[in-house]
Amino acid sequence: MPARKRAEPATNALHGGVKPYVRKKGEKYMNKKQLAHFRTMLSSWKADLLDELSRTVTQMRDEQTLHSDPNDRASRETDISLELRSRDRESKLIKKIDEALERTESSDYGYCEVCGVEIGIERLEARPTAELCIDCKTLDEIREKQMA
Repeated sequence: MPARKRAEPATNALHGGVKPYVRKKGEKYMNKKQLAHFRTMLSSWKADLLDELSRTVTQMRDEQTLHSDPNDRASRETDISLELRSRDRESKLIKKIDEALERTESSDYGYCEVCGVEIGIERLEARPTAELCIDCKTLDEIREKQMA
């Protein structure tokens, strides 16, 4: 049987199209280079979200047409409602990105807000707005399930 090829890491298109950071052996955690990488990633991601938000507003303004058919009107209103809900989620994400950018300036970025341990480069690449290490996040989710 032929050997399987390992999947190459894709460019992180979800987070501003910034390529993942490759940590060098012995490199200090959250050094200037790493912080700059995550600042770039967060800023680029925020810019992408703001562009999308702006595009949606422009599109909705341009498409303000009255549909005489009630079905067309209802369908359009549903589309608008879904679009607005999506943009609301993105607005909340922009706020989280701003908070993460503030943490990069105060040197708190990359460290768990609960226990102070390193969150980890890999986790931050996957979720650049992460505030908790994987252990604290897991405990938080368990508590949430118990309270529900």
